[in-house]
Amino acid sequence: MVEVLVLLVALLFVAGRRERNHAPMSTQAEMPTACPDSGQAAANFKAAFGGHPAGVSIITADIGTGPVGITASSVASVSAEPPILAFSLASQKGSAAAIAVADSLVVHLLTASDVGLARAFASPTTERFTGAMVWTRLDTGEPLLMHAGFALRCQVLSRTAAGSSLLVAAAVVEVIAPESPGEPLVYHQRGYHGLGGQGLPTES
Repeated sequence: MVEVLVLLVALLFVAGRRERNHAPMSTQAEMPTACPDSGQAAANFKAAFGGHPAGVSIITADIGTGPVGITASSVASVSAEPPILAFSLASQKGSAAAIAVADSLVVHLLTASDVGLARAFASPTTERFTGAMVWTRLDTGEPLLMHAGFALRCQVLSRTAAGSSLLVAAAVVEVIAPESPGEPLVYHQRGYHGLGGQGLPTES
């Protein structure tokens, strides 16, 4: 009787090991759960990127309800062949809501002389695409700001939820080059700067 029990235990142990060895491995990474000091972690994260200069862009689109645009510092190059860029939307309200669902859009890479445009499209209360603002439409319908930097016409490839933001990847289908590119505009420590390091005048 003892020999039979020992044999059964051994068989169960071997079967368990086989099941674990042949179990399929998950290929989908799970989001880490929030730790108790997640508020401090978020503050540290913001402080880290607050000290990291980022290029400034304006993203424009029209989904049939009129031209919209937002200022963004999250635009990044993803691939050169084929040309693909990405950006994130922390909010999906107002103009950002239209950008979030647009199939085509224009990314304007701003220069230091475009700081007024950057501030206008970053403010929720400033009117955009008024008669005082120089802009036009491309033949494909997207609003194009007449500014000093490059403009990239894009077709959206994907939208992916990433934490509290939406990550948008888009293929660049047309590059509109300026006659003479100016000094790039960057955002650093909650302010706009020319790439040469000089701060730009504060908004009056």
